[in-house]
Amino acid sequence: MKFKDDKPGRQPDKGSRVVSMAIMFVVLCGLSFYLGGIFCSEKNKLPTEPVARVVDSEEPIVSGPIQVKSVSFPECSADFQDYTPCTDPRRWNKYSQHRLTFMERHCPSVFERKECLVPPPDGYKEPIRWPKSKDECWYRNVPYDWINKQKSNQHWLRKEGDKFYFPGGGTMFRNGVSTYVDLMQNLIPGMKDGTVRTAIDTGCGVASWGGDLLDRGILPVSLAPRDNHEAQVQFALERGIPAILGIISTQRLPFPSNSFDMAHCSRCLIPWTEFGGIYLLEVHRILRPGGFWVLSGPPINYEQRWRGWNTTIEVQKSDYEKLEELLASMCFTLYNKKDDIAVWQKSEDNNCYQKLDAPDNYPPICDDGTEPDSAWYTPLRPCVVVPNPKFKTTSLSSIPKWPERLHVAPDRLRGVHGGSAGSFNHDDNKWKNRVNHYKKLLPVIGTDKIRNVMDMNTVFGGFAAALIDDPLWVMNVVSSYALNSLAIVYDRGLIGTFHDWCEMKYVLLEMDRILRPNGYTIIRESTYFLDGIGKIAKGMRWDCRVEATEDGTEKEKVLICQKKLWYSQQNS
Repeated sequence: MKFKDDKPGRQPDKGSRVVSMAIMFVVLCGLSFYLGGIFCSEKNKLPTEPVARVVDSEEPIVSGPIQVKSVSFPECSADFQDYTPCTDPRRWNKYSQHRLTFMERHCPSVFERKECLVPPPDGYKEPIRWPKSKDECWYRNVPYDWINKQKSNQHWLRKEGDKFYFPGGGTMFRNGVSTYVDLMQNLIPGMKDGTVRTAIDTGCGVASWGGDLLDRGILPVSLAPRDNHEAQVQFALERGIPAILGIISTQRLPFPSNSFDMAHCSRCLIPWTEFGGIYLLEVHRILRPGGFWVLSGPPINYEQRWRGWNTTIEVQKSDYEKLEELLASMCFTLYNKKDDIAVWQKSEDNNCYQKLDAPDNYPPICDDGTEPDSAWYTPLRPCVVVPNPKFKTTSLSSIPKWPERLHVAPDRLRGVHGGSAGSFNHDDNKWKNRVNHYKKLLPVIGTDKIRNVMDMNTVFGGFAAALIDDPLWVMNVVSSYALNSLAIVYDRGLIGTFHDWCEMKYVLLEMDRILRPNGYTIIRESTYFLDGIGKIAKGMRWDCRVEATEDGTEKEKVLICQKKLWYSQQNS
């Protein structure tokens, strides 16, 4: 159950084959998780063995089940309730402050990993169910007062009794987030008709913008770092809004190129024009052709707002002109603008990029040295990623509108080894059958008891597609060492991230860390591994049972587990 060792950021050759044993971990639950905390991501990690992709598995050539000793894990100390291993503030002083590098992913070495169970906050309660959770949550589940005190005047949230309430305010949401998004929709009509389906919010706060988009049929990824607003991503997830820990700093974001239909920054404090515009170049990379970049806050509407920004009108005018020039150099054009919101659109015409291919032009066109979709520990590059002209229907005007796009085989399947309309449809049908079976085994799937879900090893997003009518969302994970199929997930109108997993014990401990108390896991696995997984799960206080697959094969089984709710003995 280990992944092949290699340099971080490297994608395997598209023609490479992997061993036949399949691994499928699916976490089905209300997940109050930080995705910034998975291991096996540092350059000095120990050598490991290769693992298979999720394909139809063949029987392993082994004499018996893997042997794992029974184990019992101790509780972590109470001060670990917010523990995010790869974005741990206690380790920040080891890393550079240049461009906030210390806030990026820096996972502990094998010798520093914690082999203990992270306790829930004292007084943790069963989460409020969706959609009520969008507007309120239990204070004891996210007991963070700092952000409440600092942002209460902007109406991000307010504490009343034993709950936090989210009135939909924000730095730029003076009249509430719904009024703000109404104006956006007027500026971008494609937000109303299914043209715009996926969106990323950089510097998301408590994710009120993302929550409002969900009501409009748009699926957001709310992105924020583990900073002095230490709980902002946790608030988003407690509310049931898709979110992930991350920062645009020195490494690419863990998403494929040309994927999001819209990117948004509402006074997110990212210095877009500094460092040669390298942060904006990353937004350009992940936006699909024809996609929109929305900016509110400095320097937009500087003529009216500069007095409240502790600056001068001359400085803001200069900043706006720099921003316009930089965007034009990346083949963005101003699409619409009103009041505090400006919208730019990424060109769908590759002829624009030909104009950039001059010796002294900045930013230059990226050479072929780095794959456009390579996004796992891949450094940001000061160059423009040009969309691949062979994929004719990936632009926003060419891709089918939502919800039709969910079941249409994307053009980019041709770039995945073995990808075809036939394999895509086969995967779709396979997951419809599997999900129907899982719902019989675990009837809470499809009810309001399940909101935040992760598919830990997806191919084309078939699992998420089969759950599309249920009141939940799925974070699809594609291994950084597997075939690059994450772009297919986004072309379908779903969301996901690149990631990597490592040795069995640490994968399961990480699953326990990110899983809500009373949350569930469905582990579909070869019988060779199930006994070992079950022993570790028992050591984590999970209740598990083994069930047959939908076709009754003896080659693999389904392990269904529930994480128990327990409280730290240190708080007794």
